[in-house]
Amino acid sequence: MRVIGPEGKQIGVLQRHEALQLAKSVGLDLVEISPSARPPVCRILDFGKYKYEQSKKHKEKHASRVKIVKFRVRIEQHDYITKLRRAEEFLYKGNKVKISLQFRGREMEHTELGFDVVRRAVKDLDHVAVPEGEPRMAGRQIFASVAPLPQNKRKLKYNEHVSEEEGSDDSDESDELDEVDDSDESERHGS
Repeated sequence: MRVIGPEGKQIGVLQRHEALQLAKSVGLDLVEISPSARPPVCRILDFGKYKYEQSKKHKEKHASRVKIVKFRVRIEQHDYITKLRRAEEFLYKGNKVKISLQFRGREMEHTELGFDVVRRAVKDLDHVAVPEGEPRMAGRQIFASVAPLPQNKRKLKYNEHVSEEEGSDDSDESDELDEVDDSDESERHGS
């Protein structure tokens, strides 16, 4: 078998018992890296550390992203449904969603209206998500985080097309989809 040393340098082709003896003398393990190669390739390394690094790489590859959906206190029903549809799509694909509501001007005097909008959004997403805590206020904003339900318990309510596209990857769109903002909606509606 071909043996690679702990520093990554190739030691050469050795017999199995010689490679094991060399690994033991260094205090490390002999791990078969490529069994299908001729001769098989083995490496001398710390197996526990190797497994940890492999699991870390796997987690990084499949880490979920946090998407932000922004609401306003005086959001119109159609805009509200559009935001919910977007949040539902993110959650259905396994991403966490942070619901954000920002107050402007005198809206700060009626924070209870903002909390009502955020609680309503969390409640309307309960078929695909579970809240990670109560909505909380920080400065002029209210935040609430929701995490996706397990894959088999997620049900679509506002998006029928997402289940058909589930197999496709949206990584090319992910940069544009991180935030959904309705800051200009109040100007468009004249309110």
